[in-house]
Amino acid sequence: MEPTSPQVLIVDDARDIREPLGQYLRKQGFRTQLAAHAGEARQIVDQSNLALVVLDIMMPGEDGLSLCRWLVARGGPPVILLTAMADETDRIVGLELGADDYVVKPFNPRELLTRIRAVLRRMRPPERLVASAKRRFEDWIHDPTLFALFDKNGREVGLTSGESRLLEVFLDHPHTVLSRDRLLDLTAGREAKVYDRAIDNTVSRLRRKIEYPHCEPVTPP
Repeated sequence: MEPTSPQVLIVDDARDIREPLGQYLRKQGFRTQLAAHAGEARQIVDQSNLALVVLDIMMPGEDGLSLCRWLVARGGPPVILLTAMADETDRIVGLELGADDYVVKPFNPRELLTRIRAVLRRMRPPERLVASAKRRFEDWIHDPTLFALFDKNGREVGLTSGESRLLEVFLDHPHTVLSRDRLLDLTAGREAKVYDRAIDNTVSRLRRKIEYPHCEPVTPP
């Protein structure tokens, strides 16, 4: 396996899930690390260059939502949550915290693989952005290579990979009304079958970070 292959951390207290999943992803060309709990995962994150974290929500001790909050607060790597069928509230909370996607247990490993690849594609800035790098709008400068915004005073506001990609889409389509379905197509691609309300949560988080207090919240039509 190439040392430059993306490295994925799988965090799940169930050994019969994390080990077979790690083996499957290695066969698909990924490097993998495994953690049975949040404490072990934090050590790996601090010591490794990870491309993505697959994170179970329901774990003894510190749960996956707490670990997801910690990962997002430090700027990544992106997170795909593993959730139980009945935990819709936890899924929504996870997306609001900044998770990039989720998969419901029990799941087909091929579905998770598709979602991992979709998130990693969104992490790569388009070629034109590599050349032009930072983009200015209003009092903000967006740097897609850092997943960050900078205000007129130079203050940095961190973005998740999903928020950064969504902002790119808005900047690419000025004065254009984009439906929820169109936003999903442009940010994630239909092959990922992303939860259709996830885009609403991403829009809301992005607005909280960049808009003035008097703006009224909206969701895509």
